Amino acid sequence: MLDTLDRPPLPDADESPLDAYSRAVTAVVDRVGPAVARVEPMARRAGMGSGVVIAGDGLVLTNSHVVGGATRARLTLPDGATTEARVLGDDPDTDLALLRAEGARSLPAARLGDSGALRRGQLVVAIGNPLGFESTVTAGVVSALGRSLRSGSGRLVDDVIQTDAALNPGNSGGPLVDSSGAVIGINTAMIGGAQGICFAVSSNTALFVLGQFIAHGRVRRASIGIAGSTVPVPRRLALAAGAGPRAVRVGEVQSGSPAEAAGLREGDLLLALDGAPIGGTDDLLRALTADRIGRAATLTLLRDGRVERRDVIPAER
Repeated sequence: MLDTLDRPPLPDADESPLDAYSRAVTAVVDRVGPAVARVEPMARRAGMGSGVVIAGDGLVLTNSHVVGGATRARLTLPDGATTEARVLGDDPDTDLALLRAEGARSLPAARLGDSGALRRGQLVVAIGNPLGFESTVTAGVVSALGRSLRSGSGRLVDDVIQTDAALNPGNSGGPLVDSSGAVIGINTAMIGGAQGICFAVSSNTALFVLGQFIAHGRVRRASIGIAGSTVPVPRRLALAAGAGPRAVRVGEVQSGSPAEAAGLREGDLLLALDGAPIGGTDDLLRALTADRIGRAATLTLLRDGRVERRDVIPAER
């Protein structure tokens, strides 16, 4: 056993890891906390969530499921000030919504950071109003990056951040913040019954959606006008067609749609779009981005055991 004199001296209290951690968290809270609002949609049986002011003139980012289809909301800031806000944009596919606080000037605002620079194990802080307890702070680490999460609309949200910072109902729409005070995610979900498994929509996704809201008032996406399902492709046919193990089976072709104009039929198996394999409905939805609207694309499909190619011009969804 080492003699007491041989042991290294204890660090000063101000230099201990715990104090460094505490200083990092409190600095984040001091910087971002004043920009976190309670969001109450002005609709019958509406719930309550959180939001973060991202521009001093009153732009507030929150979750689509917090807004719940309402067109107006009431905001309460940490200093007790309240104001009404209107919904500028609502995108259930990414679970994001943008509000404009009416008559607001020079509000405390947080900045959106680059979620692409995150690393697993990085310190993060969540601020919000869980279960109605205002201005609550929890801290943890980035547990995983690049997760996918099913939104309320049924579409997969990509580039989701997993964290163990505790979230509860009411945290939704609040910011997930890194140690520099930058918002790197919008808290969106937790897994009931699990401990330390919570999710946030990445700030880079939020920046894209914000640009769409400001430019168009909505997020523009392309559509070919089908209802489909993910099905396995028989191995023999997959090898012959150079396709993957799964494809999209067309279940319905909408009247007057680009798919109808291209001659698609119920029962067709969609294998690829412009040569990129389609391994299921999620792949097809990801591929139908706004830049494909009005631009011809080539669908590779399997019909009656034969590979065919059809040109389709996606329209705005």
